[in-house]
Amino acid sequence: MAVEGKRGGERVKISRSDVEHVALLARLELTEPEIEMFTEQLNSILEYAAVLEQLNTDGVSPTAHVLPLHNVLREDVVRPSLEQEKALMNAPDAENGFFRVPRIV
Repeated sequence: MAVEGKRGGERVKISRSDVEHVALLARLELTEPEIEMFTEQLNSILEYAAVLEQLNTDGVSPTAHVLPLHNVLREDVVRPSLEQEKALMNAPDAENGFFRVPRIV
């Protein structure tokens, strides 16, 4: 099924050597049947993408998600924070108004 992309470019086809190269980069050991299977599957995916590219999307606004999501977080409001003395009150160790922690380097 040869389908030309909407942009008029040539249809991309995954070769056996492409699958072998990606498997080498990913350090995967593939058997001969697996190489054949992945070559066919990847080409099927690209064929379907080419079909989708033919869809008329004029008038369809771009979205980042298919569901109408809205920000459900509360507004940022500046409020008084904990006083320094209270924050350090339960600290195991403090020095010059800061938390003192064990050296790790």
